Amino acid sequence: MEGKINKQLKKVLKKIVKEAHEPLAVADAKLGGVIKEKLNLSCIHSPVVNELMRGIRSQMDGLIPGVEPREMAAMCLGLAHSLSRYRLKFSADKVDTMIVQAISLLDDLDKELNNYIMRCREWYGWHFPELGKIISDNLTYCKCLQKVGDRKNYASAQLSELLPEEVEAEVKAAAEISMGTEVSEEDICNILHLCTQVIEISEYRTQLYEYLQNRMMAIAPNVTVMVGELVGARLIAHAGSLLNLAKHAASTVQILGAEKALFRALKSRRDTPKYGLIYHASLVGQTSPKHKGKISRMLAAKTVLAIRYDAFGEDSSSAMGVENRAKLEARLRTLEDRGIRKISGTGKALAKAEKYEHKSEVKTYDPSGDSTLPTCSKKRKIEQVDKEDEIIEKKAKKAKVKVKVEEEEVLMVEEEETSVKKKKKKDKKKHIKEEQLSEEEPCTSTAIPSPEKKKKKKKKKDSED
Repeated sequence: MEGKINKQLKKVLKKIVKEAHEPLAVADAKLGGVIKEKLNLSCIHSPVVNELMRGIRSQMDGLIPGVEPREMAAMCLGLAHSLSRYRLKFSADKVDTMIVQAISLLDDLDKELNNYIMRCREWYGWHFPELGKIISDNLTYCKCLQKVGDRKNYASAQLSELLPEEVEAEVKAAAEISMGTEVSEEDICNILHLCTQVIEISEYRTQLYEYLQNRMMAIAPNVTVMVGELVGARLIAHAGSLLNLAKHAASTVQILGAEKALFRALKSRRDTPKYGLIYHASLVGQTSPKHKGKISRMLAAKTVLAIRYDAFGEDSSSAMGVENRAKLEARLRTLEDRGIRKISGTGKALAKAEKYEHKSEVKTYDPSGDSTLPTCSKKRKIEQVDKEDEIIEKKAKKAKVKVKVEEEEVLMVEEEETSVKKKKKKDKKKHIKEEQLSEEEPCTSTAIPSPEKKKKKKKKKDSED
């Protein structure tokens, strides 16, 4: 099976090598290659040889004398089982079909439980509607119903094992003034039977979850460390087996479970989805929305390495998964810290963000802000009023003095500005005059009026006369 020649086969073949004139017919091509290398014996493998081998197997009883057909059948069956086990490398711990069935059953149980609990709350709500608001946990709700039954029995019932004292007192108080309708004993019996079903199914679910955790840690420890038991089991179930999942690329594992969204995006030419089943992993869940795509891509790449290590590796430790998860967490920390650096300064120092602490403080209404009038608890004396008036007058005088000083300062500034503007205007005028004089200086020759101009002037004088 591994391409090795057995000792007995070697002895037989060495005898044949001396006498053989034709090539040796071989059912396995790998074995034929090894025989050719080691013993220099030419081998042939073809569909004709396979047909010949099938004929030999079918006529094995006649070819080997002294063997009963029943013994031959048992031998063939044992050989077939051992060969199939050897090919699959069968191990009781490495059966991934158990995980596929367990996670599918767990999802079915969750759906059934949800439907049963909803039906139970609605059914019993007609008789005692207030109980559903007081007890939020579904399992404790069903256990209370199973223990008490009719709401008249709540006054005498002891629920200290199931509920805290405050909640128990609230339930008893609500039972006395309940708005629910009266229900017959037969109805209560059916409701209680439904409650027992819910309790049994929830107990079986916890047992199944523990079994799934143990199976995942045995079969795929590194995948369990990377993405958790439930997400890892769902990935294996979606692919069909751990070997099929190991053949997928990282990009496929990232989108596994979001096939509809992917094909819809490709059809409408929009953005493809960034994550599928891997979205429910704890590393993706704890990141901010803008970094979810990056983290899911990195997580998918490391998860594929972990899947292949679990599928094909002989080591069953989770050291590789722990190491890769630490790297991803460090990368996530750097991505988250990059957004809260100080703007001022060098930018290397981190801004101190206070840790959020949930404080359940009940704020009461403060009526002091309703009235705008000053509240005085006691009547003031005349002397106190006079003193307050004097203080107010002093403050008013100080304010007036300040205003006057500010006005004087403003006037002084305005006068200075006007004087500066006047000086600038004078300087401009002087500058313009100097330029005009400098332009007139070069023309030294006096302008002599022309005879034509003189004639025109005489004509004007004559016309005036």
